[in-house]
Amino acid sequence: MTSAPLTWPELEAFTQDYIVDTVNGPTNAQATLRLFGQTEAEVRVTLYRDNHAWCPYCQKVWLWLEEKRIPYRIQKVTMFCYGEKERWYKRKVPSGMLPALELDGQLITESDDILQVLEQAFGPLNQGMNDPAVLPLRRLERSLFRAWCMWLCYPARNKSQEQRSREQFVTVVAQTEAALAQTPSPYFLADFSTADVVFTPYVERMNASLYYYKGYSLREENLGWGAWFNGMETRPTYRGTQSDFHTHAHDLPPQMGGCYENGEPVARQCQTRVDHGPWFELPDVGYPEPETSRIEALARMLKHRENIIKVNPMDNAVFELALRCALTQMMTGQTCVPPEGSEVGLRYLRDRVNVPRDMSIYAAKRLRTALEATAALVSDRQGPPIPVRHRRDQDPANFVSA
Repeated sequence: MTSAPLTWPELEAFTQDYIVDTVNGPTNAQATLRLFGQTEAEVRVTLYRDNHAWCPYCQKVWLWLEEKRIPYRIQKVTMFCYGEKERWYKRKVPSGMLPALELDGQLITESDDILQVLEQAFGPLNQGMNDPAVLPLRRLERSLFRAWCMWLCYPARNKSQEQRSREQFVTVVAQTEAALAQTPSPYFLADFSTADVVFTPYVERMNASLYYYKGYSLREENLGWGAWFNGMETRPTYRGTQSDFHTHAHDLPPQMGGCYENGEPVARQCQTRVDHGPWFELPDVGYPEPETSRIEALARMLKHRENIIKVNPMDNAVFELALRCALTQMMTGQTCVPPEGSEVGLRYLRDRVNVPRDMSIYAAKRLRTALEATAALVSDRQGPPIPVRHRRDQDPANFVSA
């Protein structure tokens, strides 16, 4: 039995008690000021990071500041892959490099340099960047990064070359597993430290991209890394910066100059799961789903609904009705059949939900599931494909007014 979709005021009623403290609450991608219970007068730091909440080097500095609970302001800048860099930022940083950080008026670029300057001002995060225990781990992270790039970003001429690249990566992974095994904690050292911050951005992207393009699950196939991800996900700081497989798999190709699949059946199955679901079965998150995930997804959609409707390729009125059908299904479980043809618009949105820029990982799973379930009531026709040379379909300029 089908029902009529809820009206916008009826949907808004679900969120009337939902309040998010972006300033003093848990780590979140929407904040422009973080105080951790201190006063704004105590802010000495401004972080310039990407509007998309995707840049790995920005994530490194962002996570460090959150772990140290340093009050800071955030100014968001568009990465070139997603749109035009803001002129005010090019005047400040002519190279356009991200991240950048101002400390007491001093501007610093390059994420490693930023962390070292922050350590001098506020002390290290347990062991610092140049600690004798951290330096070899930083070198190991670079070795892992290079092995990942060689496997993912260079097309193999034949199966033997593909296998060699895989073996080279697995060899370095074994070295990282040995390093992780040196302590009883899930982290690289006795406690969470700078070493884990350094590994976080690209290991998260490795976990996603190799699953999607190679059918290889870093988290599931390696005990040490499985424990490391589980340990990281106990930290609200990491959960607030954490992305999902869908976002990384489709944002990486233009950033990396291309990502190459191996064409094997396992990889194709993984791609289908990432692109079409079921999203709750993916090994991209391990902690329990928060009770607020549906409400979070709905609140974010309500905040931006006018612009979401405006940038969708469908007729506005048709998509507006289809969107209410999907949100009604997400919040009530009731089936609402959307208009003919609207499945294209619903899947266009499904493919462009970004984690964590738009919402957290479980909220995105709930939203994608509802969008796909509603679209499937019409047909299996897909929306416009996701670009691979750029992601300007995600231009944040379209949402600035919101």
